[in-house]
Amino acid sequence: MAESMKGLHRSHRCTEVSSSNVGENVTVMGWVQKRRNLGSLIFIDLRDRSGILQIVFDENSVGTDGFEKAGTLRSEFVVAIEGTVQKRSAAVNENLKTGDIEVIATSIRILSESQTPPFQIEENSQTKEEIRLKYRYLDLRRPDIQSNLMLRSKVLRLMRDFMDDEGFLEIETPILCKSTPEGARDYLVPSRVHQGNFYALPQSPQLFKQLLMASGYDRYFQIARCFRDEDLRADRQPEFTQADMELSFVDIDDVIDVNERLLQYVFKEAIGVDVALPLPRMPWQEAMDRFGSDKPDTRFGMELCDVSDTVKGCGFSVFTGALEAGGSVRGINVEGQAGMPRKKIDKLVEFAKGYGAKGLAYLAVNEDGTYKSSFAKFMTEEELAALVERMNGKPGDLLLFAADKNKIVWNVLGALRLELGEQLGLIDENQYNFLWVTEFPLLEWSEEENRFMAMHHPFTMPMEEDWDQIDTNPGAVRAKAYDIVLNGTELGGGSVRIHQDDIQEKMFEVLGFTKERAHEQFGFLLDAFSYGVPPHAGLAYGVDRMVMHMVHADSIRDVIAFPKVKDASDLMTAAPGTVDEKQLEELGIAITVSEEGEE
Repeated sequence: MAESMKGLHRSHRCTEVSSSNVGENVTVMGWVQKRRNLGSLIFIDLRDRSGILQIVFDENSVGTDGFEKAGTLRSEFVVAIEGTVQKRSAAVNENLKTGDIEVIATSIRILSESQTPPFQIEENSQTKEEIRLKYRYLDLRRPDIQSNLMLRSKVLRLMRDFMDDEGFLEIETPILCKSTPEGARDYLVPSRVHQGNFYALPQSPQLFKQLLMASGYDRYFQIARCFRDEDLRADRQPEFTQADMELSFVDIDDVIDVNERLLQYVFKEAIGVDVALPLPRMPWQEAMDRFGSDKPDTRFGMELCDVSDTVKGCGFSVFTGALEAGGSVRGINVEGQAGMPRKKIDKLVEFAKGYGAKGLAYLAVNEDGTYKSSFAKFMTEEELAALVERMNGKPGDLLLFAADKNKIVWNVLGALRLELGEQLGLIDENQYNFLWVTEFPLLEWSEEENRFMAMHHPFTMPMEEDWDQIDTNPGAVRAKAYDIVLNGTELGGGSVRIHQDDIQEKMFEVLGFTKERAHEQFGFLLDAFSYGVPPHAGLAYGVDRMVMHMVHADSIRDVIAFPKVKDASDLMTAAPGTVDEKQLEELGIAITVSEEGEE
């Protein structure tokens, strides 16, 4: 039967007790990690968020009732223990922060009993993630998850401290907003008062933070909750946390400067990592050509090589056909892997097909200088030799090639490079490589929409020197946009915003917006800008992604208290779920059943 806390006050967390407290009486509280009964002595490992402390029960010190009570303890019971700190009588446990001391219990209260948990509360649990997320409240007791969340809390505090010192004001923006369906899908919230109308949950505070600049607030900052109804990945969730900022009277270098110093401060104070400034910068085009990605992992080589000029006019139709269709032929040199078994190469071909490739061509340079290739019979010895030279191939190397439209070739080889880097152990997990990717295209063509769409959003400023091409060659116009990348992950992104009416109107025109539609969706912003708006720019970080890299987690689910799974559901609460008919009636909503019988 559970006992009360009456008269008890915790004096220390478990690992706050140390050898400096020897001889003192302490009161500690927490969960029973495990119990060892040696007959005349009972040992308990007591756990709280700080760590583990060994408690010793001796009938002489705790009394008969207390000793018997200690004998009933099981894993995850919640207890309060009073006792005296002493040096360990047995060997010191070097693996514990409190390994040189123990507490001799003088009293015990069982504050709460526990059923046998469905899995053991331990670091690096091998229990299936589905089970752990169903019982997330137990999973959150694991020391490694608790450590992650405590570091996350520290990172947010450090960010707030730094931004405050830099003159930023923390201002909250609305959660219930107007839907502006450019980009990812909105989560919609029906209005009871305005039936048939909907709010949207914010994908970011973008419009509101620009309004704050128009309102004269100069430097804004917010730890903002954001929502996107999109397919999930290891580093993506339907609801996530942004460290969001906007600055007035600035250009690109000003934003980059404050953010480099922010990253340097947070990484040093949070995990002791020195970030050398200035961080390298790389234009988007160079990142795509060298790494096949706008968020390149620069911790290892194996860069892409464009061999289009080398293979034009060769006898291999896969290569020449791609070039005739306006595409390219590019390759990567997997050094020292010429002996890779054909089965493994076939697996790489299937991997490449998953990223849009029709296939993958390969050429192995044998140790004796001869070639083993999937396309050697279509090319002369001279053409093959020229291709190997262009790829800096040497005996023992395996050369892999993709031929298609640029976008597909980049996707395929970019993903293949990362896969092989992982498989071959080329990536130093303890290295932190930051990189600014700059000069993104302002627009990208959407086959689905049959029009240009903003690569970032419709308020991104074009580079002044490219603006004269907006009518003749809109795809060539670069944006004043920048992403901060860490080890192949986009940590954050931002841009200088448009603050001139004529450029904003032209941007909407290029995106296919009529004046009426632009004002229908963004009228409040455009109206505000007609009353004098300063040049402004901003950036937002994915906090979850940043902490994930700091703790070397494989998924952002390990740094979020209550995450969703791949289909955006919550296994613990069973959300999303059905609602009462009465609630739907109040909202004026009826659910229709599709032909397949699914609601």
